[in-house]
Amino acid sequence: MPEPVADSKLDRHLQPSSKPSTASQSALGAAILVLNQIGTRALTFAVNQVLFRYLSPGIYGLATQLELFSVSILCFSRESLRVALQRQLGVDESPKEQVNGAEPGEKNKWQDISYGHARRIQEVVNLSHIALGLGLPLTVLFSWLYLQSADTAVLETNYLIESLRIYAVATILELLVEPAFAVAKQQMLDGTRAWAEFRASLIKCLVTCATAVWASRTGRDLGVLPFAMGQLSYAVILNVVYLWTVGPICAQNAASLFPTIIPGDEYLLSRFSRPPITIAATFYGQAIFNQILTSGDSYLIAALAPLPAQGAYALASNYGGLLARMLFQPIEESSRSLFGRLPPAQTTTSTSTKSTDATALKQAITHLTIILHFYSLLSLLAISLGPPLSPLLLRTLAGSRWTTTEAPAVLAAYCYLIPLLATNGILEAFVAAVATPAQIRAQSFWKVGQLCAFAGTCYLALRVAGMGAEGLVVANAVAMGCRILWSWVFVGDYLRGERGLRLEEMVPSMGSLSVGFGARLGLSFLLQKGSDAGLVELAESAVVAGACGIGVLFFERKFLISMIPDAAIDRFPILQRLVDSQLESGEKKNQ
Repeated sequence: MPEPVADSKLDRHLQPSSKPSTASQSALGAAILVLNQIGTRALTFAVNQVLFRYLSPGIYGLATQLELFSVSILCFSRESLRVALQRQLGVDESPKEQVNGAEPGEKNKWQDISYGHARRIQEVVNLSHIALGLGLPLTVLFSWLYLQSADTAVLETNYLIESLRIYAVATILELLVEPAFAVAKQQMLDGTRAWAEFRASLIKCLVTCATAVWASRTGRDLGVLPFAMGQLSYAVILNVVYLWTVGPICAQNAASLFPTIIPGDEYLLSRFSRPPITIAATFYGQAIFNQILTSGDSYLIAALAPLPAQGAYALASNYGGLLARMLFQPIEESSRSLFGRLPPAQTTTSTSTKSTDATALKQAITHLTIILHFYSLLSLLAISLGPPLSPLLLRTLAGSRWTTTEAPAVLAAYCYLIPLLATNGILEAFVAAVATPAQIRAQSFWKVGQLCAFAGTCYLALRVAGMGAEGLVVANAVAMGCRILWSWVFVGDYLRGERGLRLEEMVPSMGSLSVGFGARLGLSFLLQKGSDAGLVELAESAVVAGACGIGVLFFERKFLISMIPDAAIDRFPILQRLVDSQLESGEKKNQ
C-alpha cells in the first residue's frame, strides 16, 4: 500500500518545514507531472506492442471506440468543474490555529486546523461531487446512444454488452475520485497525483495484457473484454491510492470526502459555493466546444469507418505519432519560451515596439527557420525510407497477423502525414505565444471549418471512394493542411515589414533531395516482396537506408553544424574541429 501523503517521498519536497513559494511548488509539480506523462506513454506504447500480437484490427478499433466513450463522459462531467475550482479555490496559505500545543513548523503541522482551511477543503469536496451527479445520467445516455448507433458487426462482437457495462462502471468509479483529486490539486500534492496515475496505469496495462494473452493461449474469444478489465482495474486502483493518501488530510483538517453541510447563506443547498458553480456553468459550453474540436475527428472516424479500418489507423497513429510525441512536442514546448518574448500581435504595428523587440524578433525568425529546415530533413527521411520499410517494421513489431491487413499500407501513407504534423506543431506554437484572445477565437472558428473539411473528406474517401483506413490518413492530411494555412498566414501578417520566412532556407538541398529519391527507388526495388522479404533483402535495405542518412548528413553538413550549441563546441574538441574545417572550406570557396 502507498504511504500516507505526509510521508510521500515525492510530496515531501512540496511540504518542507520552511514553506516554499507557490511558484516553486508549481514548477516542481509540473516537472513531476511531465515525468509521469513520459513514463505513462512509454508504458502504454510497450503494452500496445504486446496487444498487437494477440488482437485483431477489429478488436483494437472497437477498443478505441470504448475509450472515446469513457473519455467523452469524463470530459462533459468534470472538465468545467475542474477549471472553475482551479480559478476559485487556490491553496490556503493563511495562518492556522495551534492544536494540541503544536508550534508552527513542527512535524505534526498537518494537525493545525483553522476553520477557514477546513471550510475551503470541504467546499472543494462538495463541488467535486457535482461531477458524479452529471456523470450518472450521461453514462446512461451515452450507453444508449452507442448501442443505438452501433453497426451490426459491433453488436455481434463477443462480450460487447458486458464490456460496455464494465467501461460505464469504470467511468463512474473515476468520477468518484474527483473529491480526492480536487483536494490533492488544491494542496499542490502533484507527487500524490503522479503516483496514483502511474500505479493505476501500470496495473491497467498488466491486467489488459494478462487477460489478452490468457484468452489467446486458451483459445477463447473475449472480444474487447481485456481492455474493459484493464479500464476497471485502473479506476479501482485510482480510488484506493487517492483514498489512502488524501483521506488522512481531510480527517486531520476536520473535513470529509462526502458532501457535508457548510453553515452560511452563500451556499446552495447548504453545500455548494455559488461562485464556482457560476464559473463552471459558464465554462461548460466551452468545454463541450473544445472537446468536439479536440476529438471531433475521433467521433467521425468512429461513425464513418469500419472497425478494421479504425484498428489499422490506430496502429499507424501509434507508430507514426511516436515521432511527434517524443521529438516534435518537446521542441514545440521549448520554442514557446522563445516565442513568448515577442510582443503580442496587435503591438507589432508600433515602430517603437518593433525597434525595442528587434533582437527577440530576429531570434524568433531564425529559430523558426532552423526548426522548419530540421523538420524538412526528418520528413525527407520519413518519406524516403518509411513507406517501403513499413511492412518489415510492422511484421517485426506487431507480428505477422497485421501484415495481411491494410495496416502496412496505412502506415506507409501515414509517413506522408509526418511533415504536416511537424509543420503544424511549430507554427501553432508560434501562434499560441503571440496571438491575442480575439485571434485565438478566430482560430477556433477556423478549426470548425477544418473539422467540416475533415468530415467531408472522410465521407468521400470512405463511403464514395472506398479507401478504407488510408482514407482516414488523407482526411487528416486535408485537415492538417487547413490548420497550417491559417497559421502560415498569421505568421506572415505578424512579420509584415520584417525579414520573414523564406522557403529556400527551410527546404533540403538538391543533393539531399536526390539522395532521398535514390534511396526510395532502391528500397522499392529491393523490397518488392514486402513483409515476405528475407534476411538478404533486409541487409541490403539497411545498407541503402544507412547510405541515405550519410548522404543527407553530407549535403546538410553546414546547416547541421550551425545547429550545434556553443557550449557543446567549447566542451568537445572534435566539434570545434568540425566548425573550423567548415569555416575554412567556406573561405576557400569565397576566394
